[in-house]
Amino acid sequence: MRVLCFDPFSGAAGDMVTGALLECGADRDAVTHAMASVVASPSFTSVERCSIRALRIETHAGPTSRTFHEVCDIVTGADAPHEVKEMAVRVFTRIRDAEEEIHGAHTHFHEVGADDAIADVIGACTAFLSLSPDAVRTSAVALGTGTIKSAHGIYPLPAPATLAILRKGHLPIRYTNEERELCTPTGAALLAEFMATETDEINTDTGHVTAVGYGAGTRNPSHMPNVLRVSVCESGTEKEADTIDILETNVDDTTAEVIAYTIERLMDAGARDASAIPLIMKKGRPGTLIRVICSHAMAGDLTRIMTEEMGTLGVRCIPSVHRSFITRTVEPVEITLGSGTVSIPVKTGWIGTEPVSCKAEYEVARQAAKAAQVPLRDVTRRAEEKRWRELRGEER
Repeated sequence: MRVLCFDPFSGAAGDMVTGALLECGADRDAVTHAMASVVASPSFTSVERCSIRALRIETHAGPTSRTFHEVCDIVTGADAPHEVKEMAVRVFTRIRDAEEEIHGAHTHFHEVGADDAIADVIGACTAFLSLSPDAVRTSAVALGTGTIKSAHGIYPLPAPATLAILRKGHLPIRYTNEERELCTPTGAALLAEFMATETDEINTDTGHVTAVGYGAGTRNPSHMPNVLRVSVCESGTEKEADTIDILETNVDDTTAEVIAYTIERLMDAGARDASAIPLIMKKGRPGTLIRVICSHAMAGDLTRIMTEEMGTLGVRCIPSVHRSFITRTVEPVEITLGSGTVSIPVKTGWIGTEPVSCKAEYEVARQAAKAAQVPLRDVTRRAEEKRWRELRGEER
């Protein structure tokens, strides 16, 4: 079971959420494309916050003010999977409901209707769904004190809308003495939506961390790291089995382009794997077997996608299939590229106490290869070889 654990010990904002999820391995290309479709192509910068390396995201958006319906029109027009846009609309609905609870019905969203907030929400939802979590946890959200100037006047912190969102989302909070806004309405709404997603029940408190990411805020105080931390935890041991559902359907009147698009959409929606297998159907007709592996909670949504895209009249569901898996850990490996060094996460597979496989994380290796203008396979080979040497005790 994959569990996303949010630690907003310095608060939460939309850009911090997206940055932390990307650092955990979310699909950066998909996030960039989705954010660029509503504003402009974002920039990603590795920064330090109290000596913690974190990812800072800038949307390059200007100030503006829009109605809730205008925001929803922009979201639904984004070039992003349907599930991402639905989630983003729910996030903004949480913000609208909170503002109307405080101020009554009003026309404009003001700060949270700005282009940067729209891009942050689209990016965060894309990143979250690309990680396909089975469950979500969050620790107490840190809240600041003092006042903040908004379109409605000067308000005490936490902002009334932020508190309303946290209350409705049943999120734990923690007051601090920081005299600044730590959690924004956008950050609160994203955490509330993530916690409300239909996920598998967490039936164990044990597991291992496979990835950790830090998303940086704009400010850089000297006494505390202005970051949001997200960790990916895999629960269970190598002796346990992972329960999955298998969805299958046969098609013989669907083009290769539609099949490719359907598989892409299924993966974006949270499938753990999707494949197309050629076969011979009745009367000797060539066809294709579409097979999808997913969690039980996702089976209904993915079945709907298969029906929508391919027009199939029936999807077979093989429930509660036990899939054996081995323990996996992720460790950073430092290698030299050009005149500098880069850190490449390498996933190690274990049977008992014996390592059996090492594989460099593709996205980080790809970025390093591109930046250094060297072949990708050279980067992955060097990282994996160094990890094997560390496991054998040859690297100190």
